[in-house]
Amino acid sequence: LTIIHRPAELCGDDVASVPVFRHILEVCPADLHLNYNCNFPECDESVFKRAIDLALEKEESLSIPYAVWAQTKKCLINYGDPFNITAETFEDERIGEIDIHTMEDLIQVHQDKFKCRPW
Repeated sequence: LTIIHRPAELCGDDVASVPVFRHILEVCPADLHLNYNCNFPECDESVFKRAIDLALEKEESLSIPYAVWAQTKKCLINYGDPFNITAETFEDERIGEIDIHTMEDLIQVHQDKFKCRPW
């Protein structure tokens, strides 16, 4: 397990994600970066594969809702304005509908999931 600490200049509410992703690749070199937004706890793992495949084809992909975002190393190195997202987007119903921000949201997501399962 490796914990990557952000430098001070990459901390704060006004920092775009792309520079943070670049920092991750500097510390842990890879050909592709995948970011999973844990605010979508019921995101099916097949969505990750879809994001990776699309990023390998188009350099960058972003699910809608915004649960999974993937970029190739080349894309991140050459990214323009980090606030102007250039990703190929794709919708996927396997992500889950609620973006978790509160305990009530989390409880609702899990209640919805378990209503669909036989006991």
